[in-house]
Amino acid sequence: MDQRIFEKMTPYFLVQFGNAASRNHSYGWEAEAAVEEARKQVADLIGATDKEIVFTSGATESNNLALIGIAEMYKEKGNHIITCVTEHKAILDTAQYLETKGCEVTYLAVDKYGMISPDELEKAITDKTILISIMTANNEIGTIQPIKEIGAIARRHGVFFHTDATQAAGRIPMDVEDMNIDLLSMSAHKLYGPKGVGAIYVRRKNPRVRISPIIHGGGHERGMRSGTLNVPGIVGLGEACRIAKECMAAETERTLKLRQRLQKGFEERIDYLHLNGHPEKRLPGNLNISFAYIEGESLMIGIEGVAVSSGSACTSASLEPSYVLRATGINDELAHSSIRFTIGRFTTEEDIDEVIRRIGDTAGRLREMSPLYEMVKEGIDLNSIHDKVIDHFNNPRNVGSLDKHESNIGTGIVGAPECGDVMKLQVKVENNKIVDAKFKTYGCGSAIASSSLATEWIKGKTIDEAMAITNADISEELSLPPVKIHCSVLAEDAIKAAIADYKKRIVHKYKNG
Repeated sequence: MDQRIFEKMTPYFLVQFGNAASRNHSYGWEAEAAVEEARKQVADLIGATDKEIVFTSGATESNNLALIGIAEMYKEKGNHIITCVTEHKAILDTAQYLETKGCEVTYLAVDKYGMISPDELEKAITDKTILISIMTANNEIGTIQPIKEIGAIARRHGVFFHTDATQAAGRIPMDVEDMNIDLLSMSAHKLYGPKGVGAIYVRRKNPRVRISPIIHGGGHERGMRSGTLNVPGIVGLGEACRIAKECMAAETERTLKLRQRLQKGFEERIDYLHLNGHPEKRLPGNLNISFAYIEGESLMIGIEGVAVSSGSACTSASLEPSYVLRATGINDELAHSSIRFTIGRFTTEEDIDEVIRRIGDTAGRLREMSPLYEMVKEGIDLNSIHDKVIDHFNNPRNVGSLDKHESNIGTGIVGAPECGDVMKLQVKVENNKIVDAKFKTYGCGSAIASSSLATEWIKGKTIDEAMAITNADISEELSLPPVKIHCSVLAEDAIKAAIADYKKRIVHKYKNG
């Protein structure tokens, strides 16, 4: 939080603690005056009037109020809403909820930069369309949509236009009149203000927009949002908007230069980078880059203490790449390797240079361990690698160890560290049949995939059947390129070594039994 905003809020926690809805004493009058001052400050930031600002708990509530409020109020007119596949979950989840209530929702696709097509938007409008909701700027990749053009299309067709401006308000110029915006959502904490407070702009005329409330009880905020007003938070939001408007031009210039410095620093130290989002039409402080052949979460762990976000999100037991990045058409590997850097009001050149150094060092270390990077440097086309290699590499089967002290366990270790690949493969044999198999492999992706496939194949087979598996079988199944055939040879050797060790242990057991 900006110290100036905190200082502005403090009296409303300690001294001027009245309820803005209490109009029978000075405490209430003071609180109401502070709220109305903040309302005007918010309106001034976006070119609105103070009576068009409704305070909420944040942009998530504002988005819900916009979509659900319009859908409920205008359900007799139509039930069709248009939005975009890369919207924040506060829009997408609300749209999906409305679908369960009978609304029809069109989710527009985006191009490789994350931009929608205004032509496709206009084609999607029907006589049942009541709302278009497109975010001003994307929270992950920073792409700024053609809001003024979208507003013109909506106005031409008599459709209300809502924009989630959470990432944009206070960072780039916003004018609801010039852009034909009818509803706009925002949050204080994106402007260095307090968390848990936000606002929604609702147009009063030309055209007048009416929304049904989603919170009932008291009729606050002209009946659109009931509940005792969070006076300190609202004061903080107002002050945040005032400062943002005052400093916007200077901050935009400064953060843009820092972003360019950061990007240039990465490009000078690291190869195989991919910029996510539009190269020019993006937020000045947003840089989202994919570091190819490095897993994003690993890169983040290596730069502990630097506050960044990965394009990957852990869901249950699987690692799913960002739906925003997927929508732009990049593959899962690049999506997994993405990192979002946000430059803000308090970021310094020294911070930028330190991040360049730490990311450069960490990326170099991880690239040294990356089999994919090694293969690319060797001139191997990764597209030529069969999907089964990627599958076994990303989801290896039977990783682990068996108890080597048990007499029916055989262990085979093949390869050498200096050659780049070492495989340990173990088998558990009962009644001449392999009932379990485990492996641990140090090496490239093809070596790991070969080990994984070998253990998967030999389980359930007799010893003779397992011994009959050849490197040609493994290589053919995985479609290994010629330079990786040695990995399948190691896997065959590991099977034979494990079975040989088992037989040796059985012989030893009977000799000493």
